[in-house]
Amino acid sequence: MTEIDDIMAFEGGEMSEKDMIKMFQRMVNTGKVWKLQGSYGRQAQSLLEAGLIKYPTKQTHDYYGNPIPTRKQALKKLLK
Repeated sequence: MTEIDDIMAFEGGEMSEKDMIKMFQRMVNTGKVWKLQGSYGRQAQSLLEAGLIKYPTKQTHDYYGNPIPTRKQALKKLLK
């Protein structure tokens, strides 16, 4: 499935929870989730907070150029 196919399946309610989590993890890893409409970023943040997906290993940025924490940075902040 392409990214567009994934988004269409998600939007259409035709995606399993397992596939949705995989899709959001891929989009967080690439940073693309932060460049889509706001509901995608909010969903990703909810999944991150629930521990269902992880922060990216490499630095990414949101639509406005703000850095998104890496896994290492998020863990460091959590342990403070």
